Amino acid sequence: MRSLRYIGTVLMLLIAFLQGANAREESDTDYKEQQVDVNEIVFGHIGDSYEWHITDIGDTPIAIPLPVIVKSSTGWHVFLSSRFEEGNGEYEGLYIAKDGEYKGKIVEKDASGNEVKPLDISITKNVTGLFVNSAILVILVLSCARWYKKHPVEKEAPKGMVGMMEACILAINDDVIKGCIGKDYKRYAPYLLTAFFFILINNLMGLIPFFPGGANITGNIAVTFVLAICTFLAVNLWGNKEYWKEILWPDVPWWLKAPFPMMPIIEIFGIFTKPFALMIRLFANMMAGHAAILSLISIIFITANMGPLINGSMGFVAVAFGIFMTALELLVAFIQAYVFTMLSAVFIGLSRTEEMREEKEMK
Repeated sequence: MRSLRYIGTVLMLLIAFLQGANAREESDTDYKEQQVDVNEIVFGHIGDSYEWHITDIGDTPIAIPLPVIVKSSTGWHVFLSSRFEEGNGEYEGLYIAKDGEYKGKIVEKDASGNEVKPLDISITKNVTGLFVNSAILVILVLSCARWYKKHPVEKEAPKGMVGMMEACILAINDDVIKGCIGKDYKRYAPYLLTAFFFILINNLMGLIPFFPGGANITGNIAVTFVLAICTFLAVNLWGNKEYWKEILWPDVPWWLKAPFPMMPIIEIFGIFTKPFALMIRLFANMMAGHAAILSLISIIFITANMGPLINGSMGFVAVAFGIFMTALELLVAFIQAYVFTMLSAVFIGLSRTEEMREEKEMK
């Protein structure tokens, strides 16, 4: 029986090899037409765009055109991105660069024939995703507020979405914000709770593969940069005297502070590295998760020309790992929102060291 299994395995491998050899004998033109551009699939999803692509029906793409708002050398231009397709890729002297420094961006040509980027404040896919996800967040919060107005908490406990929101708010507020900041936590709770739910909803919506989901909001470094700036301002604008004293004149041996202020320089450098770490951590984790899922699914199409055996086996592996990665990303979506909120609360708490010390002494 073992010998028959070995012979069967060898025959299957031989058939797969012959199928692969037959596929290689196709013409170069046919092969190129059948090839799947994985880079375009992955980076097309991760990157921003001037339209929201939904699906393809045959060779016809189904997409939602978005408003283009550009100020070029000839003045302001406001139109839908579908105008580019109607004008063979160009409209009013503007077009989307296919390569080069401004690839994927709207450009025009100057008098010398060089591509230049005009002032661009268009409503792109990521901006639209921000509007949609922010509207969802507002609806959830207002729905919870409406429930609490109509139902006395002493007599009735919330259920469903309202109950889940209450559990999350209490967990983040009591365990994270209050524990990390101390008695002055109420001043920062609105920002930190908003940041948590904003990141969580954008993370979850990014995992939905169809409209209005799928936009890579938190995987865009511009969005995480703004969130990190908000934490940076909350830490440094409202930091107390004790916080700035530890930065400018820390409690270390004098020769580390004078005549060369080595420790103050390190502490000042740390002011900027903390929000930078927040920005990169959230951006890198969410972008990598999207890229990993899309790369795994692309294996199905990459192996389409390698025969049914290889394509079927690799397709099964791709789907299995894709489901696993998607489930993992659901967990990562919550973890990243939690970590960003927790670290922001920790950094804010460190800027209130005097209050935290007094609170510990009272205990």
